[in-house]
Amino acid sequence: VQLQASGGGLVQAGGSLRLSCAASGLSFRDVSSGWFRQAPGKEREFVAGINRSGGGTSYADSVKGRFTISVDNAKRTVYLQMNDLKTEDTAVYYCAAAFRGIALSGDVNYRYWGQGTQVTVSS
Repeated sequence: VQLQASGGGLVQAGGSLRLSCAASGLSFRDVSSGWFRQAPGKEREFVAGINRSGGGTSYADSVKGRFTISVDNAKRTVYLQMNDLKTEDTAVYYCAAAFRGIALSGDVNYRYWGQGTQVTVSS
């Protein structure tokens, strides 16, 4: 199983980015998935999750209304659309997957992890 995260970059505050997480060796019809992020000097935190086959989503309060997680089962890819980015969104973003129906917010619940993609938001 491999998860390949991409789409990070440098953007000004108020801008948008879309992160992608492409999977090989598993189908998102069988797993729930999540996006997490880790800023320098901080612990990794939950950003958004999507249940198996896209049957429900959840978000951290800090990103509600700005970020949207979605899945394309045919492409085996999970996306994180990030709008109205703020400087505090700067972090390395990781995608993760777990063989469970519901996407949980604790990172210990996820077995498979992507390599991370850097998002930097400038003021």
